[in-house]
Amino acid sequence: MINYLNALVQCLLMKNIKKANKKLVPKFVELKGFLSFFILHELGNTPLSGDELARIIGERRSGTLTPGTIYPALKRLRRQKLVSYRRIGRKKVYSLTDLGKSELKALYSVFSGFFTGLKSKIK
Repeated sequence: MINYLNALVQCLLMKNIKKANKKLVPKFVELKGFLSFFILHELGNTPLSGDELARIIGERRSGTLTPGTIYPALKRLRRQKLVSYRRIGRKKVYSLTDLGKSELKALYSVFSGFFTGLKSKIK
């Protein structure tokens, strides 16, 4: 959770931005620390396979996520007991555990506190 907070603080302190593909993209601050949050967020909506998560999160980031990015993150979240999976044929479909749901709720609360007052700046 500290990594999430550090990444968020870095984003809030970001001064230099550039336009790319009609979107504002940070020039110096990477948002890699948000991958675990995005995974938890998407799994909070519905169970998904790793390929589906990579596609959805990749679309959000205007890029593609490789298996070398998404699966190590899923493995780490499984070890932390935040997500679990069940096999459907050859696919693993991931979902949040009760601990994962609690962690996601805590993250939403933390982010809400950080972003209070910023809503008028976000378009």
